[in-house]
Amino acid sequence: MNSKAFMVVIIFLGLFALIFGLNKFFSFMPMPEMSEAAGAYFGALMSTKTLTLVAIVEIVAGLALIFNKYGALLAIILMSVGVNAVLFHATLDMAGMPAAAVFLILNIVVLIGYKDKYKPMLK
Repeated sequence: MNSKAFMVVIIFLGLFALIFGLNKFFSFMPMPEMSEAAGAYFGALMSTKTLTLVAIVEIVAGLALIFNKYGALLAIILMSVGVNAVLFHATLDMAGMPAAAVFLILNIVVLIGYKDKYKPMLK
């Protein structure tokens, strides 16, 4: 992959993670109506502070990707956030599926771009 195009994808993923992580603290994007099951699940995540931990991971990963530090490691860590977001929206709240899918696709592209960094780990 072209290094300039790869850097653009990394920065987009970093901004995406940073914005959605900050939104969990400051709620600057409106929250759409959720089904009862989705609301209950989301409420459980909030009451156990799990969503706070996810927000911190997203913010740290977003900043690290934007500043190009530890990108290969944080792309792996963000993959769990992306997969869970897609699963949540696929099963409980389809309205947010496009954003979750874009996040996951960007993450996969970044992982593919960093594939050489993972070779020693996979030996």
